[in-house]
Amino acid sequence: MSACFQADGVAVITGGASGIGRAAARRAAAAGMGVALVDVNDVKLASLAEELGGVVGADRVLAANIDVADPSAMLSLADEVQHRLGNVTLLMNNAAAFVSGGAGGILDPNDNWQRLFAVNVLGPVNGVQAFLPAMLASSKAGVIVNTGSKQGLTNPPGNPAYNTSKAAVNAYTQNLARDLRERDGCSITAHLLIPGWTTTGDAEHRPGAWLPEQVIDLMEQSIADNRFFILCPDDETPNAVDHKRILWNALDIIENRPALSRWHSDYKDAFAAFMADDSTMPKTGSSR
Repeated sequence: MSACFQADGVAVITGGASGIGRAAARRAAAAGMGVALVDVNDVKLASLAEELGGVVGADRVLAANIDVADPSAMLSLADEVQHRLGNVTLLMNNAAAFVSGGAGGILDPNDNWQRLFAVNVLGPVNGVQAFLPAMLASSKAGVIVNTGSKQGLTNPPGNPAYNTSKAAVNAYTQNLARDLRERDGCSITAHLLIPGWTTTGDAEHRPGAWLPEQVIDLMEQSIADNRFFILCPDDETPNAVDHKRILWNALDIIENRPALSRWHSDYKDAFAAFMADDSTMPKTGSSR
């Protein structure tokens, strides 16, 4: 059984100064872990570092203003974390960039595509490249969590750059999990966190959304249960609805339907009937 919050462990959390990352950092500090916060917002970093220092001790908190898209900066951070805090047991690649889909759609500016891929895809890659070697060498149990998105699974129209980047995180994290599983004696596991509608940043909490703390509750339990896909519901969309939407997308391939047929006018009624039919409900398992 894996445990993400270990009293004698060290957590590295990117995008750690707000939202889901901040909730994870608070949980880690409450568990007695050393915490390395990575973010690009100096004000929020300093505020949270001071708060966590009051919980776990200032010498057990490291705040770093680093762009996760910079591989050399991440490598330097890994050395500093090892020196100051010790062996990393939780690596949470949570930092993300989001650019609202523009009028160009597929032809949105290339800069949007470059930035989203640099942060959302290469950010987790850079995190793993920087921290995994020492995690493996330590022989301690450890957990890697990459934050994905439902948009990387169901691919709704409107923001192809973001969707594509999060689909890549899904593919990458599956390959990471399989690699770790096949290593002799490896006690490090990888997991894909897939939040639902969550109140993050400075947004006002709205009815129907989950709080970041609820996401971390589910993440902690799912990792203890050895689940790879941590598919979060929210108060508007239960897992059962997400499961059927994901299944419909997969059936586009098998049934040779048009791309993204869920949003195709010729399939509108068929999709509605599929969602209403209880017999099409996918069977769920342990995700082991």
